[in-house]
Amino acid sequence: MNTLFASRRHFLASAGLFMSGIGLADKRPPVTNPKATDGDEVAEPDWEKRLSVSVGPRKADLVGTNGKVLQAAVDYMARMGGGTVRVLPGEYRLRNAVHLRDKVRILGSGADSVLKKEASVKVKLSDDSDWYDQEITLENAKGFKVGDGVCLRAKNPHDGGNTVIKRTLVARSGNRFKLDAGLRKNLWLSGNPTAATLFPILNCEHVKHVAIENITLDGNRANNENLNGNYAGCIFAQDCSWLTFRNVEARNYNGDGMSWQICHDVVVENCHSHDHNGLGLHPGSGSQRPVMRGNKLERNNIGIFFCWGVRHGIAENNTNIENDIGISIGHRDTDNFILNNDVMRSKKGGIVFRSDKRGKDFGPHRNRVEKNRIVDSGNETGIAVELRGNIRDITLKANEIRETRGAQQRVGVHVGEETQDVKLINNKIEGFKMPVVREKK
Repeated sequence: MNTLFASRRHFLASAGLFMSGIGLADKRPPVTNPKATDGDEVAEPDWEKRLSVSVGPRKADLVGTNGKVLQAAVDYMARMGGGTVRVLPGEYRLRNAVHLRDKVRILGSGADSVLKKEASVKVKLSDDSDWYDQEITLENAKGFKVGDGVCLRAKNPHDGGNTVIKRTLVARSGNRFKLDAGLRKNLWLSGNPTAATLFPILNCEHVKHVAIENITLDGNRANNENLNGNYAGCIFAQDCSWLTFRNVEARNYNGDGMSWQICHDVVVENCHSHDHNGLGLHPGSGSQRPVMRGNKLERNNIGIFFCWGVRHGIAENNTNIENDIGISIGHRDTDNFILNNDVMRSKKGGIVFRSDKRGKDFGPHRNRVEKNRIVDSGNETGIAVELRGNIRDITLKANEIRETRGAQQRVGVHVGEETQDVKLINNKIEGFKMPVVREKK
């Protein structure tokens, strides 16, 4: 656990956030010999040994290779106030997400510790369920077991929108299953409701101070249907803070690799997120101060996707290879740094600033793109860096933007007519038919 808390202290110190709320960051004496104090999450002694529990197929504190034994280890650590769950070498087959808790660290054995999602099953519901119900009835329960994680989907009977609910099956009589929590939304047959055994591999909701390190997560994409990154991924997080993902291989999810929604101070370092149907890294809506550094993102729909309102983040020293789009940034994603990344052989576009016409302040303003290498983007009309719509105050500085496959109709940097205050400083742009295009009104 040392790395988790040490990284938090280092982040706070480097960002100048200690006591910043009351303006005393530079006036109080430093903590040089901390003592464990109830409720103090800032100053903690660096203990020589911390509590841990091992999980594995043999010779472990908890023996097994399924999600239940992993969940038992996590819950035990949480009961003790936090600690490390050591996942020993083996393949662990999951029928439900492993739900993480405050101050718990998952530490695997690299490529030898594989958490793999079982194949998904999908059926229709055969009876109406109201928002206050805590049960569903399936047309055919073959392939469903008590303990399974499920995703319930339907058309909203009132407005036609999508209804998506994640639950666990906790009891059964024939085709009727009790859920771990009430529906709180209507699943009526008029909306064609379905149940599928879809879930994140590692799930973080309303937790903080969690670390996931040195482990392999396999989404078994070929045998699972799609569930988008607003609900799942190899790692999914919702309403969390102080999460660290380090040296994680996330692969083959029919959705996102790593997705975090309204999560603050998330650090993703030296991870390999590849071959997903969705996004490699998905700093999601409202997430503040994400750090994405030293990661390898390959063959995804988008390598790094800044969602809505992601601010004061940094994407640095990442390698994006053969994604449809290397890096995408859009709605109210402001004041971010994109530094020293390799964006190579993107199938549709290298770095794309998404247009948002719904309001004057909805664009991705005040972002800096510096010292990146953007090579061979898109098809014969491809654009390496694209900025269109209501976007302002963007700096592109000291980037190498190259095309090695022939100029054809390719463009290095395309600036739309509504885009304002784009500064191009000391960029090296070569191999394009048009190095820079600036549209005029």
